[in-house]
Amino acid sequence: MTSFKTIRARAEKRKGGPKALDKLMPEKPDLKGLAKLGDDRILAEMTRRVFCAGFAWSVIDSKWDGFEAAFLHFQPAKLTFQPEDYWEGLVRDARIVRNGAKIMSVRDNASFVQEIAKEHGSFGKFLAKWPPSNEVGLLDLLTKRGSRLGGNTGQMLLRFVGWDGFVTSRDVVACLRDAGLDIAEEVKSKGDLAKVQAQFNAWAEETGLPYTYLSRICALSVGENRGEH
Repeated sequence: MTSFKTIRARAEKRKGGPKALDKLMPEKPDLKGLAKLGDDRILAEMTRRVFCAGFAWSVIDSKWDGFEAAFLHFQPAKLTFQPEDYWEGLVRDARIVRNGAKIMSVRDNASFVQEIAKEHGSFGKFLAKWPPSNEVGLLDLLTKRGSRLGGNTGQMLLRFVGWDGFVTSRDVVACLRDAGLDIAEEVKSKGDLAKVQAQFNAWAEETGLPYTYLSRICALSVGENRGEH
């Protein structure tokens, strides 16, 4: 496998040097901040990622104030006690995107968030304690216990709440394949995810960098160069 030093050097060359690449990095993961994140904000981000899946993100973003109001500001305890007619009414609510299956996922995920919070103090505390060396296990848990949180949706949820992990975007996968990892062009199988995890674990040990940085640098080292200098 290609060393991460080589991948980083390629990304630096494409983006205008080490300092220019550093400016493209996300904020460093903040475990204390993640542990303090309210369960309502976790559920809100779950909902945003579920509704963004297969839909224009800009549309969801433009209606987000409506989502907050319609879903009672994503307070899990309130949502889990709402009667059936409340949920049926949301299917006709013009403040949100009226997708029945995704609307009902909010009710299911409100219960999921409450269950995890009861077990660990809060969902944020649960995430803050989960090691990035086992993202595959966390994604599996989100898939099995959450609603519509599998695949890329789960990865994007973790990224947006500030958990330190990789995302198997097209460019990241292209980088991994170019580095010599034997995986499909679209990483969907558990076997391929395990290989990706193992490689990021190796690169983390090699570099000491957060997984979010490794993932971003990997993506910036290949694909379309969008001229961020």
